Amino acid sequence: MTPRTPPPAGSSTAPAGAPTSPETKASSPAAAPPDPASSAPTGSDLGNGLKQRHLSMIALGGVIGAGLFVGSGAGIASAGPSVVLAYALSGALVMLVMRMLGEMSAAHPASGSFSVHAERAIGPWAGFTAGWMFWMLLCVGVAAEAIGAASIMTGWFPGSPDWLWVALFMVLFCATNLSAVGNFGEFEFWFSALKVAAIGAFLVLAVLAIAGVLPGSDAPGARHLTGEGGFFPHGADGLVTGLLASVFAYGGLETVTIAAAESEHPARGVAKAVRTAMWRIAVFYVGSMAVIVTLVSWRDPEVSTKGPYVAVLDNLGIPAAGQVMNVVILAALLSAMNANIYGSSRMAYSLVARGQGPCFLRRLSRGGVPSPAVVASSAFGFLAVLLSYWWPDTVFSWLLNMVGAAVLVVWGFIAAAQLRTRRRLEREAPERLLVRMWGFPWLTWVALAAMVAVLLLMLREPDTRTQLYFTGGLAVVLSAVGMARYGRGRGAARGDDSGVRGEGEAVPAQATPARGGREGTRARTD
Repeated sequence: MTPRTPPPAGSSTAPAGAPTSPETKASSPAAAPPDPASSAPTGSDLGNGLKQRHLSMIALGGVIGAGLFVGSGAGIASAGPSVVLAYALSGALVMLVMRMLGEMSAAHPASGSFSVHAERAIGPWAGFTAGWMFWMLLCVGVAAEAIGAASIMTGWFPGSPDWLWVALFMVLFCATNLSAVGNFGEFEFWFSALKVAAIGAFLVLAVLAIAGVLPGSDAPGARHLTGEGGFFPHGADGLVTGLLASVFAYGGLETVTIAAAESEHPARGVAKAVRTAMWRIAVFYVGSMAVIVTLVSWRDPEVSTKGPYVAVLDNLGIPAAGQVMNVVILAALLSAMNANIYGSSRMAYSLVARGQGPCFLRRLSRGGVPSPAVVASSAFGFLAVLLSYWWPDTVFSWLLNMVGAAVLVVWGFIAAAQLRTRRRLEREAPERLLVRMWGFPWLTWVALAAMVAVLLLMLREPDTRTQLYFTGGLAVVLSAVGMARYGRGRGAARGDDSGVRGEGEAVPAQATPARGGREGTRARTD
């Protein structure tokens, strides 16, 4: 069946006097000429059970991961007080990336997010490479988070095997994602609410302690910022190490643009989420680092061993600080597991719907959930956990290295796609620019230059150099496969999965899997 292209919003799609049913509108030979920017979607009947409160909290909590609670300790130990500058610089880069992604996602909401945008703007090979690389990144992330959550549980229940907790968490979140998308939204809503409340309470206590009004604490002044080796105790090398640690702590923010495709108002939802990115990054990351290095010495061994948040709470005399933070960290890990299974399954479904993966993953449940994609993503994550037990220093280490710099590759595709997409939108559909990239095109080029700079900085350290080599190899292999199978041309002729409900536009006829593996057609309109 030859896919058809949707007409521009508001245009007539049938001759005078012809029936005006959705089927006629979608398939009339008198339809308007194809829009060169988009061809017919290849099937996106995903549900729309995410409410605005779900999307808002996913966006709010998505920036708070276990890397902030635990991983930031390594950055503080390396950079000292200058870690604040490191997080501010990397945060500025992430804000630019999210603004670019928000501009494209608000104009064309799609479950494939940046993979769809890369295919439309650059070519099928780009969408294939960015999508499958991100899928692998999320699946390996599921494994890492499951292992971390299991270690917390075995600390609370000594003698219980790690694999039991891993299996329990994998089954729980696989089942959650197999049910209606609203269940995923509810889990993420409450997980995110807990994380936001914990960070908020921590910041309030820290600010009171810095001001000297918290009972039992004295105002520290600037002694930890300037009196222990200065603001740059390890010079530029320490700042670079902290910068590399902070850049990868921001990974995962992209999931909100994937989730927006299944929300009540995709375009408005993603626009609102992206616009709040600036203050979320400033408060949660930069603000947290600022109060931590003000209240405790960057040389305190607890910062690295127990985590910076526990070190601060212990310093303030908060009882059972370690256990309180373990609960919060467990929530952060489980939230990330849940979100990564969701994001990886939707990315896999989007790729398959565009003909870039095994067709059996394209099936949807009655509730609009890509069940085979959920199971496949969960299974890959569980396999990665097993690999961590069987071959921790070889196969699992290779997996971790292959996705070590994957987020930078994805960001590069986002920036390149935005450069092309923005010109097209200004020319053909300026009304779709609900979110606009600041200082276009100059800030987009600045962001690209910053990504290249980070990649070059990764060559300085042995560990990050290995990650760069492995990730680069994976990107080259995926690009070669994509070019060989799908060509190097622009993706306009292939279409995308952006048949989600945009604001006030008709959704064209779509090919959806029917029972027995046959393909049927159906038109949906708003």
